[in-house]
Amino acid sequence: MPNQAIVIMTDSQRYDMVGCYKYPQMRTPCLDAFADTALRFERAYTTQPVCGPARSAIFTGLYPHSNGSWTNSVALYENVKTVAQRLSPQGIHCAFIGKWHLDGGDYFGLGRCPEGWDENYWYDMKTYLSELTEEERLFSRNADNVDTEEGVEREFTYGARVTKRAIDFLEKFKGEDFLLVVSYDEPHDPALCPKPYSELFRDFEFPRSENVDDTLEGKPSHQKAWAQDRLYKPAPETLGGDGLRHFFGCNAFIDSEIGLILNKIDECAKDAFVLYTSDHGDAISSHRLFAKGPCLYDEITRIPFILRWPGYTKAGDVFPYPVSHIDITPTLLDYFGLPEGKWMEGKSLRRIFSPDFESETVFLEFGRYEVDHDGFGGFQPMRGAIDKRYKLAINLLCEDELYDLEKDPAEMVNLINDPAYAKIRDGLHDKILDWMNETRDPFRGYWWERRPWREDALDATWDYTCMTRQREHEEFEPRQLDYMTGLEMKEATRVKGYSSPPPRRRKKNN
Repeated sequence: MPNQAIVIMTDSQRYDMVGCYKYPQMRTPCLDAFADTALRFERAYTTQPVCGPARSAIFTGLYPHSNGSWTNSVALYENVKTVAQRLSPQGIHCAFIGKWHLDGGDYFGLGRCPEGWDENYWYDMKTYLSELTEEERLFSRNADNVDTEEGVEREFTYGARVTKRAIDFLEKFKGEDFLLVVSYDEPHDPALCPKPYSELFRDFEFPRSENVDDTLEGKPSHQKAWAQDRLYKPAPETLGGDGLRHFFGCNAFIDSEIGLILNKIDECAKDAFVLYTSDHGDAISSHRLFAKGPCLYDEITRIPFILRWPGYTKAGDVFPYPVSHIDITPTLLDYFGLPEGKWMEGKSLRRIFSPDFESETVFLEFGRYEVDHDGFGGFQPMRGAIDKRYKLAINLLCEDELYDLEKDPAEMVNLINDPAYAKIRDGLHDKILDWMNETRDPFRGYWWERRPWREDALDATWDYTCMTRQREHEEFEPRQLDYMTGLEMKEATRVKGYSSPPPRRRKKNN
């Protein structure tokens, strides 16, 4: 029996835009039906709520700050391997059909197939646009065209053309070992979709959370800048209108496309590993914000994540604890029998099926939205941690945040300065600092530790913890040489030769 894995993903689809998560009226019957056959992860998170960085972690198993693609329009480091570069030498046929966004090009990509993937099935958005006339390109980027008398033909959409190629692949290679990625741009704007989907949500009102009324009192100043004039106007009484109508209509449309893929999987690869997710969410006016960016709010960072893994998942089960996109590549490699590597910054999800599994902390980050323009706040460095109850966000250039999700699921009250939560806050903070060190975060430094509320932070010193951290896994690069000896390093993490030993514990400031 062949080993086959399919990853299906969308763009900008937050968790509650899939009916089985919260609101059945979102009209996603295909994904809802898939969830009935699989394991639904209730609290899954992106590593960074921006398209390119989110995808970089999904397809490399390294956080954006480790793999180089920490912002849109910045490509992966040359010494970073994607999942296909690891699997294809093992005889696994790898095909990527759809939005890539990891080559350092603009939104549409460069139109070139990366190493490890099948060139015959490569189909990024630039490839799609190259099939269109100039008039058709303009038409494809204007959401208002869904309301013209002619409307939009299904066959014209990017989603439909991605589906067609994926079905062709499944039919032709059903007897082979393969990894197939089907990566839709939809429901991301311009949210082009055919009728009847473009009409389904004309009079629809998205369920309104109390956090739509968030005044951002006690919240970080960068969020207030992000909210712009929304902060000084009454919050919308209803969440609807043409913009959301198109967005939700396209959401329903792409569910139907995914349904075609799922049906073909059941026909051609019924025993396959199948994972569905999205890269990040969308604020949709929660906390007076729009789109996505540097924050940890569920609307932006929490994504749908549904897995069918024969022999492990049980139909209709729900996993309640936090998980992260960082685990996708390690899980795929595990599925195909490759050993765990020192390079991995995530771990195979096989571990969650152990009776000894305990809830874990997941980590998120933000650098900037896009390197090519100044929008979305420019450089907004953030590192965060989420456990089964709490969220901590360290916003390096402004104020930090702590939320108690059990008492405050809408994330309205920032507890960062509440002494009753100091121990919990500091514990999560320590985890973030350790994670930044362990992953060689290039942006780490003493200001991440020296927050105004951290009373026992280390003093600011030029050497900080006095440690050097180099890669010790030759899969990335040759074993590095010790600066002090010129010989191969023995320990990747060590005291720098010209510094004093690092302090063993935090000390109180005077």
